[in-house]
Amino acid sequence: MRAVHDVATVRAAESALMAQLPPGALMQRAATGLARTCAALLPAVYGSRVVLLVGSGDNGGDALFAGAALARRGARVDAVLLGSTTHPGGLAALLAAGGRRVGPEDAARVVGTAQLVVDGIVGIGGSGALREPAAALVAPIDASGAWRVAVDLPSGVDADTGQVAGAAFTADVTVTFGCPKPGLVVHPGQARVGILEVVDIGLGPYLPAAPALTVPQAMDVAAAWPWPQPDDDKYSRGVVGVVAGSAAFTGAAVLAVGGALRAGAGLVRYTGPAADQVRARWPEAVVGAGRVEAYVVGPGLGTDDAAAHRLAEALAGDVPVVVDADALTLLAQQPGLAARRSALTVLTPHDREFARLAGRPVGGDRVGAARTLAADLNAVVLLKGSTTVVAGPDGRVVVNPTGTPALAAGGTGDVLSGVVGALLAAGLGAQAPVLGAFVHGLAAREAAGHRGPVTASDVLEALPLAIGGLRDLRGGSAG
Repeated sequence: MRAVHDVATVRAAESALMAQLPPGALMQRAATGLARTCAALLPAVYGSRVVLLVGSGDNGGDALFAGAALARRGARVDAVLLGSTTHPGGLAALLAAGGRRVGPEDAARVVGTAQLVVDGIVGIGGSGALREPAAALVAPIDASGAWRVAVDLPSGVDADTGQVAGAAFTADVTVTFGCPKPGLVVHPGQARVGILEVVDIGLGPYLPAAPALTVPQAMDVAAAWPWPQPDDDKYSRGVVGVVAGSAAFTGAAVLAVGGALRAGAGLVRYTGPAADQVRARWPEAVVGAGRVEAYVVGPGLGTDDAAAHRLAEALAGDVPVVVDADALTLLAQQPGLAARRSALTVLTPHDREFARLAGRPVGGDRVGAARTLAADLNAVVLLKGSTTVVAGPDGRVVVNPTGTPALAAGGTGDVLSGVVGALLAAGLGAQAPVLGAFVHGLAAREAAGHRGPVTASDVLEALPLAIGGLRDLRGGSAG
């Protein structure tokens, strides 16, 4: 898991570390890592044209010292000074190395000939959109074709929430120092980051063990996945009960059952009006009630009294329940059904469903919104989006890194609910929605790479390939 820390925590760690170092040493570490990345992006440093966008804070100093290192290697480096003040040591180092200072009025001209642009305008303490004259440079930079490198985070992105309030820098590569910050991994800020490179500046010993949030990596998911073992049978691998479908929405039941089967459930029991369609597509599924280790309730269920009764019945039991789609609408009318449970409840809302459950929109802080709802409803909240946020009632948050716009299609959420249900039935508990979101995103990426627009059925068919890729990470011997 990649640990992500909020701004206040990073600031405290930096202060503690700087107290142990000579003045300026921490900035030199950051600038060295930044310069190394910039040099690697250029076909040759000597003779290249580099533009630094320099703000008033330490980010500007990092950019200036990195620019000085590039200038000493023969790059032509122009520093556009955009702040009310400029880091004096960094500017002196750049000028001594042969770099030039440029006024904002000449910024568009030098950007137009640059091979690489470094964004050192605003650091992690900034808030709100880029202001003039920096905001006017966004379009020329995007049109220039130059490599775009952000220092610590793209300017205009809120470091703690990922909110983008207006004009903002879009990077090809973001070089962040010490650890990622939440705004680098959460939508919409994540979309501005490009490739995220973390430069170790020695903060590790000064950061707390419990991060603000975590981001799973493929090896984490591969290690936790419930691979079949030699002594397993269909019951030991987990039995999922799927309560889904209605006369109008039989396909939702088919997709949810398929998601559970494709994710490795030992057995799926289906109850609902789409039995004929489920049997036709999934002869492996059993139609009728029986013992289960987890329920999936809601895809295509409807919101009438009969559907409400079926949801209440599932939540009254003592096994984990995934509440999705129509069941979320019903739960919004009786939130106590989840809040009073002792067994695990996983809620899988998109933004509009979240607003019904919470009584308010998600807003700009997706992590905070999911965390609050999870605590209020005593549930794990899987807030779907291009970067899905999984928040537990204990305050822990995981951000899924495999999201893709390909998932913006009807029925993909039904597949996801089935996948999560299978993992709950296998005994993974609160890990189930984290692993489920990860492989669901991998499957969508796999499907999108082999065809045009992706459907939920495409995602379903790609699940074995996505899971098989995780098995390969374990050397092909996962069971």
